[in-house]
Amino acid sequence: MKNKILLSFLFLPFFHFSQDSHGSCSSIKKHSNNQMKSNTFTIPQIAQTELYDVHYYFLNLNMTNTTTALSGSGEIHARAKANLDTALVEFFNTFVIASIEVDGNPVSYSRQNSALKIPVNKLQGENFVIHVNYSGTPPTAATNPLGGGGMTNASSPSWGNQVTWSLSEPFAAYEWFPVKQSLKDKADSCAVWITVPSNCKAGSNGILQQVVDLGNGTHRFEWKHRHPIDYYLISVAVARYVEYNVTANPAGSGPVLIQNFIYDNPGTLPNFQDDIDETVDFMELFADLFGPYPFADEKYGHCMAPISGGMEHQTMTTQGFFNPTLTCHELAHQWFGDHATCSSWADIWVNEGFASYAEYIMLENLYPGDELQDMLDRHDNIMSDPDGSVWVEDSLSDGSIFSGRLVYDKGAAIVHTLRFLINDDQVFYDALKAYQTIYADSVASGIELVDVFENESGLDLSNFLEEWYFGEGYPIYSVRWNSVGSDLLLEINQTTSMPGVTPVFTNDLELRFDRSGVADTTIRFEITGTQNQFIISNASNYVNILKIDPNNWICNKTNGIVKDLNFTVGIEDNPNKPRISVFPNPSNGPVTIEMRASGDYSLVLMDSKGSVIASREFNSWTVLDLKNEAQGTYILQVVSKDSGEKFTELIKH
Repeated sequence: MKNKILLSFLFLPFFHFSQDSHGSCSSIKKHSNNQMKSNTFTIPQIAQTELYDVHYYFLNLNMTNTTTALSGSGEIHARAKANLDTALVEFFNTFVIASIEVDGNPVSYSRQNSALKIPVNKLQGENFVIHVNYSGTPPTAATNPLGGGGMTNASSPSWGNQVTWSLSEPFAAYEWFPVKQSLKDKADSCAVWITVPSNCKAGSNGILQQVVDLGNGTHRFEWKHRHPIDYYLISVAVARYVEYNVTANPAGSGPVLIQNFIYDNPGTLPNFQDDIDETVDFMELFADLFGPYPFADEKYGHCMAPISGGMEHQTMTTQGFFNPTLTCHELAHQWFGDHATCSSWADIWVNEGFASYAEYIMLENLYPGDELQDMLDRHDNIMSDPDGSVWVEDSLSDGSIFSGRLVYDKGAAIVHTLRFLINDDQVFYDALKAYQTIYADSVASGIELVDVFENESGLDLSNFLEEWYFGEGYPIYSVRWNSVGSDLLLEINQTTSMPGVTPVFTNDLELRFDRSGVADTTIRFEITGTQNQFIISNASNYVNILKIDPNNWICNKTNGIVKDLNFTVGIEDNPNKPRISVFPNPSNGPVTIEMRASGDYSLVLMDSKGSVIASREFNSWTVLDLKNEAQGTYILQVVSKDSGEKFTELIKH
């Protein structure tokens, strides 16, 4: 972690009180090793699966839209990472296995619960192909103690269409094909062939290479995906569909096909067509902000299935209906979740937090004004309970991994806070693009993702990770203030909803001020402890404080704003404190900065947006010339190199 840079903060504290010290990475480090694989294998079994790398999955399945029963074969193409006698593969134990072949040769194998032990007898670096012929019915949630869900059949309650579809996240891929369920071992590519009745279509990942008429009332859909893919993102969906396609033209690539398999009910496509067409706008927006669409050489698309939301299967989302926030959320996953994937289920924020915040970004850009209520609603849901971390401690629990309050809403809210801390949208979006480049076709933890933001911004974000990602709860702010002469004295106090876990949040905080004769002014303050005090000089027209966090950057509650006529700490209680003189002020040109105590100082001059106009070191006094700067109010911050004291002045030009 880097040394923290404070140039983006508009006001620094005159002095502060803090009951707690933050910035240690101890909590971060202890969270770095967590479950990333199957919840049916033991730790030794997981270690055994790490002795080989998967390169390619090939599924050739017979399916229908009326049942989950299936038959066919699954292949795993892999390479031995060490001398390997036996490869361990995960597969649900009720499937009937007709045979297993290795490199085309039948082999004997052993089976214990969900573990298949298959002799491969390979030296380190050698490739092998496991081919499993099987048939059976995947488990359902009613019979599988692990929850089921790998394959489901149901009819749409709205449209009546019957569908069979897969949903493998997080641990259910083994419920319909033989697999290595490791997030960190992406296959280089995959192919999925699905033979279905002639009145059905079958959707999957990548490009539909051909549809083969088999002449017996069936046809085979042959899909090929040539990008790295995690096991849980491989998918199938079978129904009586009609195909409806549109084309997007996102930045950084040629035209992209958006291929949609929609229920053949005659009312379905007309009902959703306008919403589906908006996918074009979403893709073009996200390509501008996140970087090129990762799978532009293939496609994006949707397969409808009777689910209450969507699942971001790579290049072809499974979706129950279409509306702007759902559709853009699943599309955003193609960047955050598919192209760059969480390295453990504890770090699901890497996927869901950013996809959820993409909803806010979409509203901000395409439905301006609607994003405000979106974030307010998320904050309300987060604060419906006082506790909970975005980082998922129980990463074997579906309920914890997919917590709507913590992973989705708080996950999105802390991305919003991160954007506020960065305080520069160009840097924020540059970091998102850099993340897509650095972790392309790979996996990342929450810490690694924040490291990218640190590198792009130059900020130390250790406290953000400690307090907002691994920490729990939210801050509760109160403010008291007073005017003494031309100075405004200000005190920001903070308690938290989970003081035993996160006693203080050290993110910046904005206050909105009422100023006589001019528009309201929002000022940003650096928060370093549970109580921070500030003096704003030359502030005689600041007549009231209207709101804490007026732009809703921070998930917080407020406990009042009070003008306290007895509040004079910072002046009368510190008569010998070194002071600063700035003259003339206002000025149309040169401005002299003079310190009343001799010593070594450094200064930073910023405009109202926090952009640095000038910086230098000086001894006791110096002169700044504003004649070439735009008219407005500038923020001067001076730090004593001897004592560390900080001084802030407003300069009018």
